[in-house]
Amino acid sequence: MTLPLSILELVRITEQGSAREALNNARDLAAHAERWGYHRIWVAEHHNMPGIGSAATSIVISHIAEGSNTIRVGAGGIMLPNHAPYIIAEQFGTLEQLYPGRIDLGLGRAPGTDQSTLRALRRSPGNAEHFPQDVLELQAYLAPVEPGQAMEAVPAAGTKVPLWILGSSHFGAMLAAELGLPYSFASHFAPQLLNEALELYRSRFKPSEQLDRPYAMVGVNIIAADTDEEARHLATSQQMAFTDMFRAKRGLLQPPIDDIESYWSPREKQQVMSMLARSIVGSPDTVRAGIEALVAETGADELIVVSDIYDHAKRLRSHEIIAGLV
Repeated sequence: MTLPLSILELVRITEQGSAREALNNARDLAAHAERWGYHRIWVAEHHNMPGIGSAATSIVISHIAEGSNTIRVGAGGIMLPNHAPYIIAEQFGTLEQLYPGRIDLGLGRAPGTDQSTLRALRRSPGNAEHFPQDVLELQAYLAPVEPGQAMEAVPAAGTKVPLWILGSSHFGAMLAAELGLPYSFASHFAPQLLNEALELYRSRFKPSEQLDRPYAMVGVNIIAADTDEEARHLATSQQMAFTDMFRAKRGLLQPPIDDIESYWSPREKQQVMSMLARSIVGSPDTVRAGIEALVAETGADELIVVSDIYDHAKRLRSHEIIAGLV
């Protein structure tokens, strides 16, 4: 099986680590990933989350891109309701000038945070209603300057940074189809509507200047290790993080534990495992079978992998194993 394989890098800050270490680990992962054949590495905009260090997303992208040579680097994604499209055009146009041919701009409609943080960002919850218009405005700023155009995003104009629509529901799928843009579905945390959204996207797709046919990328949690037992142990860090989310507890990523059942309640387990239902956890043989089944079911054009592991060396090993299977 030959399939483009990419990475969603969470820039996790761990209990015994620091933000600087998380940022440098992301850069280190990108350098390894391009040698292993990964196509792209993305980071996502998250605010007011002590365990995730990618809030200043465009700066993090620059840090990662500077430490690598060929792998595409981008946002998976920028939460556009938090920003003026003009500012995002300036930022990503600048990145494209610095790292030509390597920058992606994935766009999400959710604010990616809570109401208190929205107020701190000086943004209105109603901004999400303007998402389709904001995407078009951003696209226009990245296009070549038209005669008589009053507003120019410098140095973004003409860079045509490729846009992606991100989503976990029907809305993003229909918008990506209408605009003729590639679509990435967040089944690594919201798997329920995966197949419905992909079908909507493909059936309604309209070709555009950027893309002549549908292109769907599927997000998936994969934790690979030499044995199934070790992989399940490593996966408890992510399981605890999701449990804490339901508890409204925001903290740093914790080291794995031997007995996850002692950490969560039966109800919390049900909630977490529903969100992580598409996860593939295990030895190389287990992971290969899981990937093959997911691709056969979804017809994904590309997979973007989250390997949410506490120890950086073991996370590198997980991504190395995955790369050797696809």
